[in-house]
Amino acid sequence: MLRVAVPNKGSLAEPATEMLREAGYRQRRDGRELVLADPDNDVEFFFLRPRDIAVYVGSGTVDAGITGRDLLLDSKVRAVEHRPLGFATSTFRFAAPAGEITDLDQVRGKRVATSYDVLVGAYLADHGVDATVVHLDGAVESSVQLGVADLVADVVETGTTLRAAGLETFGEPILRSEAVLVRRPGPADLPAGLAVLDRRLQGVLVARQYVLMDYDVPVEHVEAAVAITPGLESPTVSPLHDGGWVAVRAMVRRTETNRVMDDLYDVGARAILVTSIHACRI
Repeated sequence: MLRVAVPNKGSLAEPATEMLREAGYRQRRDGRELVLADPDNDVEFFFLRPRDIAVYVGSGTVDAGITGRDLLLDSKVRAVEHRPLGFATSTFRFAAPAGEITDLDQVRGKRVATSYDVLVGAYLADHGVDATVVHLDGAVESSVQLGVADLVADVVETGTTLRAAGLETFGEPILRSEAVLVRRPGPADLPAGLAVLDRRLQGVLVARQYVLMDYDVPVEHVEAAVAITPGLESPTVSPLHDGGWVAVRAMVRRTETNRVMDDLYDVGARAILVTSIHACRI
C-alpha cells in the first residue's frame, strides 16, 4: 500500500486535500483524523506537520508527500522534489527596517532572524556573505524591534505582516516556493502506486489550466482557426452536415479563453462553446 504524507494544517492543508480529492482519492472529513486508509486506491494517507513531511519521506517512513519547496530545502534530508503542484506560491526574502538595508552586501556582520536557518545559511554562504543566522520558530517580524536581530528572512505572500512591523523587503528573492510533491531519491521509473498518484495529480493540474473549446467554422477558414487553437497535440476537426462547415474541438488555456474566442469570431467561427475539464490524463 502506498503511504502518502499530507499537510495537517496551515496554508498547504486545504488545497492539498482538495487536489487529492479531485484526483479521486478519499480524504478526511474530520480534522482530528491523523491516518486515513483508501483501500479502493490502495493508499494510506498520514496527516502531518508540513515541516515534518520531507523528513518522513527522506527517512523512508512514507513513500511520498506534499509540502512546500522552502520546507523541503530547509529540511536538509534525502528527499527530492518530483512535481510542482501550482498552489501556495510565495517568495522567500530578506526584510529590514525601511531604508536601513538595501543590498545583500550590507547584510555582512548582521544578525538574520529566520525559521529557515538551513536554507538562509546556505544562501548566505553561496553568496559569500558572513552573517549570524538566528533561529526562531515563528513570528520573526518582531525580532528586530525586540533587538534579537537586525533583519529577517521569511516567506512573503502579500508583505502586509512585514509592513505592519516596519520592515520592507530588499534584494532578489532567496527562493520562489510553492507546494510540491516530494519522494525519496531513486530511479526515474516510479513504483506503480506512486506513478498513478503522480499521473492523477498531473491530470488535475491540466484540468485546472485548460478548457475544452468547440466551435463551427467555414471550411475555407479552418486553417486560420486551428492556428489559433492548436490544442495540446492537434485539434479534432469533424465534417458537418452542411459541407461548407466543420466542427473543431481543442484544449485551450483557461486564462486565454476570451481572447481566443474573440480571435476565432474574427476569422468566421461561430457557435463557440467552452466546457470545463473535470479530469484528464495526458
